[in-house]
Amino acid sequence: MRKGKIIAVAGKGGTGKTAISALLIREILKLAGQDICILAIDADADSNLPDALGIACDKTTGDIRESLLEEKQRDVTLDVRAQFEGKIAEIIEEEEYYDLLVMGRPEGQGCYCPVNHIIRLIIDTLTKNYDYTIIDCEAGLEHLSRRTTMDVDVMLVVLDTTLKSIKTALRLRKIAGEIDVDVKKLIYIANKIPEGAEARIIAEAEKHDLDIEEVIPFDPLIPEYDFKGMPIVDLPGDAPSVVSVRRIVERIM
Repeated sequence: MRKGKIIAVAGKGGTGKTAISALLIREILKLAGQDICILAIDADADSNLPDALGIACDKTTGDIRESLLEEKQRDVTLDVRAQFEGKIAEIIEEEEYYDLLVMGRPEGQGCYCPVNHIIRLIIDTLTKNYDYTIIDCEAGLEHLSRRTTMDVDVMLVVLDTTLKSIKTALRLRKIAGEIDVDVKKLIYIANKIPEGAEARIIAEAEKHDLDIEEVIPFDPLIPEYDFKGMPIVDLPGDAPSVVSVRRIVERIM
């Protein structure tokens, strides 16, 4: 039986999923007194979560996948799963209170299905060893439609002020209800909302039967930190985005 909770952060690209994922890790550790261990999975091909966390990451599961496929072509008897299990520890970045696994680039040419299935099995195995797993999903719906995010306790669906983000949220809800993914709870979050626009985005979401549970105001410190190459997790505790994510964490925990 899985030990901890899996929290996926999904939504349209550009809505701020990575910043929210990084702050979730920070605030969960603060609320839990740092007596827990978290697995952070960067499932976005752009791989921005390491920067948001302020750590370096040189290797990804995509790199392992490519090398194993090349080896498999040379040796058809190669046990790909055993090889993958042996190499996965090499690419996990181990921090004091959390570990980071970066998925890397998406599928390329050729048949990746067997290897990607193994990746999913490995992730399912890894998550059992952590109190919380935070998954920063890629911009589209791939991690739902390809069943790479299984047994999700909480899915945070992030919207912004665009209609496209609402349409993406609706597709996420539809897919979550149609395929074999156990998403126990969906929480809709409006992010990067300018002052005075809160009521408008909430009302627009309600038209589509989406209940916004948290509005995260536009935080000018986030683009400033990004421009300076400073990690998002170093934001001050009273920053608007941090305060909002803290409330989300309190609700989840």
